[in-house]
Amino acid sequence: MRTLRRTFMIHSIGAAALAITGRSVRAAPAQLQESDPAAQALGYKADAAHVDRTKYPRFSNNQRCANCQFYQGKPTDANALCALFGARQVSGTGWCNAYQARA
Repeated sequence: MRTLRRTFMIHSIGAAALAITGRSVRAAPAQLQESDPAAQALGYKADAAHVDRTKYPRFSNNQRCANCQFYQGKPTDANALCALFGARQVSGTGWCNAYQARA
């Protein structure tokens, strides 16, 4: 009888650990593509060096997603979520027409 109890406890602990780690592993959010309709509406470019200055005259060289108030990562992160694009990541070196400098 003692062997069955021990086996049950070992399996229960293993199942609980698996359930806990299974919940904490999530897929990374999708990367925003320039072809996405929301990205096109705001003129998003994954690399700010490719922004058309004639189309977006308010763009300046120091503007990047990484130093925008909508960027939800650290300024040093290569990619992070953007408040404007929901559950999609933007490039830290990117830019869009909704850029607002961090305070």
